[in-house]
Amino acid sequence: MLINSKIVNKGWKLKPFELLSVQGSNVNEKILFKKNGLVIAFICNHCPYVKDIINRLVMDFQELNGIDVGTVAIMPNDAESYPEDSYENMIKFAKENNFSFHYLFDQSQEIAKSYNAVCTPDFFCFDKNKELFYRGRLDNLKYKSKDSLSRIKELVNACKLKNTKGLAVEKQYSSMGCSIKWKKSQ
Repeated sequence: MLINSKIVNKGWKLKPFELLSVQGSNVNEKILFKKNGLVIAFICNHCPYVKDIINRLVMDFQELNGIDVGTVAIMPNDAESYPEDSYENMIKFAKENNFSFHYLFDQSQEIAKSYNAVCTPDFFCFDKNKELFYRGRLDNLKYKSKDSLSRIKELVNACKLKNTKGLAVEKQYSSMGCSIKWKKSQ
C-alpha cells in the first residue's frame, strides 16, 4: 500500500537504539553519529519505491559521510510474513547495492515504532545536537523517473544548509513508499 511519511515537529531528539547489522555485530546510534549529525533511513529489500531510489540513496549517503554526517538504514518489516526482507536477504541486498553504511535489522519493530516510521523509504535527519531538522523525501524525482538531470538532492541539501548556516529547510515534502509491514500480533 502506497503511503506518505508524516512531517513532524522539528526539534525532537534522536532516540537510542541498538540493532544487528548485516556485518554481524550490534550497532547503536552512538557509533553511527558523526560530528554534523545522523541520517536514518527506514528501508526494506522488496519495496519497489526503495528499489527505485537505492542507487541514489547510496550515492547521497556517501556524500553525507564526506561532510561528517553519519548514515544508517534500518529494515523494520515483518520478515516472517515478508521473507524477501529476511536478515539473510538484507545481507544480499546490501552487497548487491554496494552499501558503505550499516544496514540494521529492527526485528522487534520497536525502533520503527519509537520513530513513528510509516513507510519505506522514510528519512529522519538529526543535527549535531541530536535534534530532528528534516523528515522528507530523498529527492524530487518521481517514481521510475529517468530524468536525472533535473534531480534536486533535497535530503543532502537540507543537511548542507543545516551544517553551513544552522538553518532547517522550511518547505519539506513527504517521502512516499510502501507501508511498513507490521507484525499481525501488534
